[in-house]
Amino acid sequence: MSDTHIYILSGLGVDRRVFDKINFGGLKVIHLEWIPPISTESISCYARRLSTKITTECPVLIGLSFGGMVAMEIAKIIDVKQVILLASAKDDNELPKLYKLIGTLRIHKFIPASVLKSHHILSNYFFGISLKEDKMMLKQILQETDAKFLSWAINQIVKWKNKTIPNNLVHIHGCKDRIIPIRNIIPTFIIRRAGHFMTVTHAKEIETLIQKILHKDPNY
Repeated sequence: MSDTHIYILSGLGVDRRVFDKINFGGLKVIHLEWIPPISTESISCYARRLSTKITTECPVLIGLSFGGMVAMEIAKIIDVKQVILLASAKDDNELPKLYKLIGTLRIHKFIPASVLKSHHILSNYFFGISLKEDKMMLKQILQETDAKFLSWAINQIVKWKNKTIPNNLVHIHGCKDRIIPIRNIIPTFIIRRAGHFMTVTHAKEIETLIQKILHKDPNY
């Protein structure tokens, strides 16, 4: 695993800062930055364009939330050694049925991006955060999120269809996730008392799990 490159895809409305508290040790980690979407392209077409940024063979993909969904699409295009999902979904059945209803009724099309980018008490509730520093981080990240990317990505989430599960997939999920509730998920590992912001609020637990998984600890 020492020669394997690990590509990290952050979530929707968040960026690489949510991984700042996780120490990857000597692992070769690359944060795969989002590229501007073409307004009419599907998540699969976007994943194909993004996959050209991966320059090593058989990488490990770590996808957080929406980044996990994109990682699942990339795994259909290139050979990957492993996919690790964090607070994400393996297929569309793991997403709340409400999202599908929103997509069918196109309700999301009537919500301004400015509303989606705003930070308020409900943002903290759904992301599962209570500390002032975590609230400030979420507020700053939301303010800096590109509105066009946000609108495009939400449209992809509510329309996502996937049934293809790659081999050697690991799914880590918080039991108090309110954005992708665990009742829909079949996880490999459960992080107790963790919500959707678990890479920040439960960084050490995530770090320990990832290190064991990537170093093939027989006890994990």
